[in-house]
Amino acid sequence: MIKVLFVCLGNICRSPMAEAVMKDLIEKENLESKIIVDSAGTGNWHIGNPPHEGTRDILTKNQIKFEGLTARQVIKEDLPSFNYIIGMDTENVGNLRRLAGNEKTGYIGRLLDYIEDSDQVDVPDPYFTGNFDEVYEMVTRGCKNLLEYIKKENKL
Repeated sequence: MIKVLFVCLGNICRSPMAEAVMKDLIEKENLESKIIVDSAGTGNWHIGNPPHEGTRDILTKNQIKFEGLTARQVIKEDLPSFNYIIGMDTENVGNLRRLAGNEKTGYIGRLLDYIEDSDQVDVPDPYFTGNFDEVYEMVTRGCKNLLEYIKKENKL
């Protein structure tokens, strides 16, 4: 089983959006028995909360299910358990690498690393910018490319 973890700061905007989008893509390709997806935040402010209203609205608008998603904080034990740990920005990737220390983990990288022609390296946080539409487009494109990469790398 291939396991993917999306990580942002509070786990209410970007990473649950990516989790829902990726699950939708996986379902459309009938890969649910091969790939599982989760999300978490590096901070603890929103533990137990549902996704932000802006995330829920954009997912609903695009007919993507998100029921049951609740914020949680990433823990050190997550890091060796997931094959792909995908941070939404450089700061969160740095936090993940610090949390890992010298321990063996799955691959840790940024979502926008999977968009070759992107002029940005970080997915902006719509909690602060309010631009959920732009973030949805970036997340969707990144997730599509990440899924293609995972399929190729794992011969799915």
